[in-house]
Amino acid sequence: MRPQVLLIFQTRFEECTAMLKGIAHFERNHQLWVGFLDDEARAESDPKWLRSKKWHGVISRHTTPALVRACAELKLPLVDLNDTEPFPGVPKIRPDNIGIGHLGAEHFIERGYQHFGFAGFDNNAWSRERRDGFAEALRLAGRKCDVLDVNYPGDFTPFWDAEQISALVSWLKRLSKPVGIMACNDMRAQQIISAAHASEILVPEEVAVLGANNETIRCELAYPPLSSVIPNAFQSGYHAAETLAALMTKRPPESYDLRIEALGVATRPSTDVLAIADRSMATALSYIRQKSCTGITVDEVVKNAYASRSQLEKKFRKHLGRSPQAEIRRVQVAKIKQLLLETDYPLKRIAEMTGFEHVEYMSVVFKRLTGDSPGAFRRSTQSKQT
Repeated sequence: MRPQVLLIFQTRFEECTAMLKGIAHFERNHQLWVGFLDDEARAESDPKWLRSKKWHGVISRHTTPALVRACAELKLPLVDLNDTEPFPGVPKIRPDNIGIGHLGAEHFIERGYQHFGFAGFDNNAWSRERRDGFAEALRLAGRKCDVLDVNYPGDFTPFWDAEQISALVSWLKRLSKPVGIMACNDMRAQQIISAAHASEILVPEEVAVLGANNETIRCELAYPPLSSVIPNAFQSGYHAAETLAALMTKRPPESYDLRIEALGVATRPSTDVLAIADRSMATALSYIRQKSCTGITVDEVVKNAYASRSQLEKKFRKHLGRSPQAEIRRVQVAKIKQLLLETDYPLKRIAEMTGFEHVEYMSVVFKRLTGDSPGAFRRSTQSKQT
């Protein structure tokens, strides 16, 4: 009979699903055991749950002292995927949080930012590590960082959220702009965006916001959609399975505190802009980002930016190297690409959604800017995904 392995994960979290895929990939290639998924993580709080079956090993994303004690009593090998301080003698696999902070700083430096902020949770070691990595990378580049850390109560409630947004409003108002702000995670980043909206501060034109963990649904629900550092949860899961396999054959693990390097940054509209201090430029870019797919004209952009057309044309050439009309087309084409990749909408529907009255004209513009027709672009991307 193949060994029985208990997997303790709350699968409502996207990160947990990615870790489980890594575990499954390792097991599929080695066929060492049979996994049982505790997808509500009941075993973390109920040690008796472990005694319900004869297990041969445990991998947990929700490791508690009670779980560690129970595994020790039962002499069960345990691998811990929780991003907290290690338990003595228990191999831990977690993200390289210093590296995550470095990626955040580099993301903003590449976009020309001179002012930076970090918002995190002072009572969580993983947040402090991300903060320190962010500040270290900036320091190495000769720049400074304004920090706002608070204690996270461990429970996200509407009352606490409103309280935090109020504090963030005061902080954002006093920061020099444009500013690039990294948050310790995507939830904190969403609060920053909400505070910016409450202060009538433009995102990303005045305050660019970057999260971490790349919780896709949370990032897409934010407005504008949130950029985020992508941890390699799949690789964490794979190494956890590899480590447990070693423990189950009485071999020592590779490391008792293994850090997994992040994949990079998922760039979305919350940081997809260059740092430009000019208010009329920032306003114009914000208007184009919001309205380009409604068929706007340059005259409408000029009117909303409170600048003359000639002034705005010169500013766009200076800061972006292209005209306002070219920027409108760039944003439209980016949206067309997204729709071609993520939907099966017909071209006529995509033309309507991106501000083109005639699908033929949309196709001409798309091919001129990308070199491919919309249909060819969709076919080539689909073939790469299969």
